[in-house]
Amino acid sequence: MEIQEEKAKVDQWEKKFQDVRAREVTLEKSLLECQSKKMGLKARVTELENSLHQYRSRNSAIELKANLSKIEVLKGRSQDHIRERDYIMGEAVAQVREVADHLQALAVQADVLSLKYESESDRGRELAWLLRKVKALSIRAKPYM
Repeated sequence: MEIQEEKAKVDQWEKKFQDVRAREVTLEKSLLECQSKKMGLKARVTELENSLHQYRSRNSAIELKANLSKIEVLKGRSQDHIRERDYIMGEAVAQVREVADHLQALAVQADVLSLKYESESDRGRELAWLLRKVKALSIRAKPYM
């Protein structure tokens, strides 16, 4: 009877060992599957990181093109303003030259008149003095011609 009991115990232990062994094999398979999934996920993460980098690079390129376009528009506007300013300055220079030419003509007339009226009276001397002033102005205007 003791032998049968010992045999039953051995059978129980063998069954427990086989159950544990079967469980160990199942756990090892599960571990391998998890490691495989982990490797797959790592590869996917790397792929997504590369995709994100490419997206950011593409997005940066699009932003750079948009900024370049804005710069070109601003450059065109700036050039328009410069042309407009140059035109206005050209007009102003032409007017200054006209005034300078007119002053030169007045200076010539002032010389003639000052000689004529200088000696005649106080009014003549005053007129001659004013005419000399006109002549002085015409001399100052020469650089603008």
